[in-house]
Amino acid sequence: MKQKGKKLYQPLEAYMILYRALRSFLQLKKAIQSGVLDEQLKERIMLAVTEVNGCAMCSYAHTQMALESGMDHDEIIAMLNGEFKDIPDDEMNAILFAQAYADQRGHPSKASKEKIMQEYGKEKTKAMMGAICVIMAGNTYGIIFGSLKGRITKQKDKVDQRSSLLYEIGMILLLIVYIPVGVIHAGIAHILHISAYPM
Repeated sequence: MKQKGKKLYQPLEAYMILYRALRSFLQLKKAIQSGVLDEQLKERIMLAVTEVNGCAMCSYAHTQMALESGMDHDEIIAMLNGEFKDIPDDEMNAILFAQAYADQRGHPSKASKEKIMQEYGKEKTKAMMGAICVIMAGNTYGIIFGSLKGRITKQKDKVDQRSSLLYEIGMILLLIVYIPVGVIHAGIAHILHISAYPM
């Protein structure tokens, strides 16, 4: 398996990524339904983050979703190779921010956050952040499950070389704990109006 992407996430990082995704999911769904964020931009964001993190499972799944949203096959392949030649000009900064967010492990600079907020406005920025947070969780755990499946089925090309059997089993066991804790955490944050991603 060709290896790319950042070092895999440690337990506390993985929990915070899951929490942000749980906190963001309903907001993201609402933003798409209301037209604040269109499906193609959402998929471009998700492909850009996946390219940084190097999740094979998410690459496959979001290739299908991007095609269904009407994106061109060549554009999708280019994005998964880190090439952004066909992205609409008004979406380029959103895509670059999404990549920076993933590259900086969820800690983009204050200046970059302010620039995105100024360019896209609060409502659209929150929707884009929701897409970033959801795919970050997908990547974090998709790498684990995809690699473990590769080990079990003896498909060495599916095993992520950044991972190990111990890491995969440990993170899956932690996920069993993380999900209910994260749901409660996200619920409390929702009640108290605490954002998953301070801007």
